[in-house]
Amino acid sequence: MDSTGKNNLTINTKTILIVSLFSIAYLLLSRFLIGFKSDQVTLVLIFNVLFYASAITRKFILGFTIFIIYWVIFDFMKAFPNYNFNTVHIADLYNLEKHLFGINDNGIRVTPNEYWKLHSKTAVDVITGIFYLCWIPVPLGFAAFLFFKNKRQFLYFSLTFVLVNLLGFVVYYVFPAAPPWYIQYHGFAFTPLTAGNTAGLARFDNYFHAGIFKSIYTKGSNVFAAMPSLHSSYPVIVVYYGIKNRLGLVNIIFAIVMVGIWFTAVYASHHYVLDVMAGILCASIGIALFNLLINKVKSLQNFINSYERVIS
Repeated sequence: MDSTGKNNLTINTKTILIVSLFSIAYLLLSRFLIGFKSDQVTLVLIFNVLFYASAITRKFILGFTIFIIYWVIFDFMKAFPNYNFNTVHIADLYNLEKHLFGINDNGIRVTPNEYWKLHSKTAVDVITGIFYLCWIPVPLGFAAFLFFKNKRQFLYFSLTFVLVNLLGFVVYYVFPAAPPWYIQYHGFAFTPLTAGNTAGLARFDNYFHAGIFKSIYTKGSNVFAAMPSLHSSYPVIVVYYGIKNRLGLVNIIFAIVMVGIWFTAVYASHHYVLDVMAGILCASIGIALFNLLINKVKSLQNFINSYERVIS
């Protein structure tokens, strides 16, 4: 620690050894759990390049290691399918959705997903596709903004993001749930190892003659993890910290994106309204829980103080 009270993480034999061992261990564990993928090598290369390139990039990648840990956990979930632990909810969730939010269409009661599948519009396909592409870039872009503007708020936002995801992952295993598109393509019978599907987002891909969403959904960890909709959780966290950091008009944009993602989740048959509501609740609980922990748990406060010194 230097005279300013900040930790200067320098490149030396110890740090080189630690980074190398973690990189190799991650690749070996990935190979053992889920098989080799080029994405794993790309992640390791990005981390190592940024870690060694300069002091600024080193601090940046160490800060974003919080998101890397989230991604690794999410990726490794493929090795432990939630349907091996609890019964997958298919028909019961569908029927509850129809009962609570069903729409009468030509005398037939259908779910909102089924209604929009029958009444989709090209313009809406394009707009909603753009909204859904924001679900990761907006949180990560906002995190990058906070990293350079306010390290403490960056850490609060990042740790809240991971906490909300961990809460969602717990629900995934306690209450495995099929997405709406699963019933549209496979009916009510449970079929393990079902591949991911772009569902209504395929119309966006087809319009632009691209496989953007197809490439995303082929990498999903588990089809039967629709409840809660974490896609719906992320923008809630962004809006909360946007308001907390007094970003003014930018928060209006965040709010529009948030509502757009919620609507798209249902419109594209990736989630029920119930899933979206659960995602909003999950985000709200995660935010409240983090605020409680940061005020009550001294060890967490010390960890954040130390982390802030490392990346400052």
